[in-house]
Amino acid sequence: MIAITVEERIALQRATIEEHIRQENAKEWEKVYDTFVRDERSFYDVVPMSTHYEGIRGVQDFYEALTVALPDFVITVTGEYDLPGYSWREVTVTGTHRSEFAGITPQNHVVRFEIAALYLFSDDNPGKLIAERAYWDNDSIFRQMKGEADAPRGGVGLTDREPIRATIA
Repeated sequence: MIAITVEERIALQRATIEEHIRQENAKEWEKVYDTFVRDERSFYDVVPMSTHYEGIRGVQDFYEALTVALPDFVITVTGEYDLPGYSWREVTVTGTHRSEFAGITPQNHVVRFEIAALYLFSDDNPGKLIAERAYWDNDSIFRQMKGEADAPRGGVGLTDREPIRATIA
C-alpha cells in the first residue's frame, strides 16, 4: 500500500461514497459494485433485519432485493462523518413499495425513511469499500408500506435541515 495522509484517505473515502450513492440513485449497478472490492471480503449488513450478505455476490443480492421492493428509490445525504477507514452517512430514502418486502404485500405506497449507514474501507485500497452496514427503523417503514394513516413519515426530518459534514481526527 502506498502511504497517504489522513486527509488524502478521507478525500478518497468521500469520493467513493459520493460515487456510490450517485450510482445507486442512477440504478447503475455495475458502477455501484465497482465502489466495492469485488471479492469475498465484501459484505452488506442490514442490521435491523439481522441480515448479512456475504461477498460481492451477497452485495449484488442485497441491491437486487432493494430494487425489486423500491424500484424508484432516491437517496438524499443529510450528514457526513469520516475517520480513516470508516465513514458514516445519514440519508433519507424515498421510494414506492412495488414488490413484497419482509412479507408485506405491495400497495404502491410511497415510503420515506432515514438510514444511518456505516461504510468500511479496504486498508490495501482505501478508495474501495469492504462493506456497508445500514441501520433504520423497521416499524416506521413497515407501517408506511401497509398504508397506516398514523405511520411516522421520515423520522426526525433530516432532509429539512442543513447537511452536516465532519471529519473526526
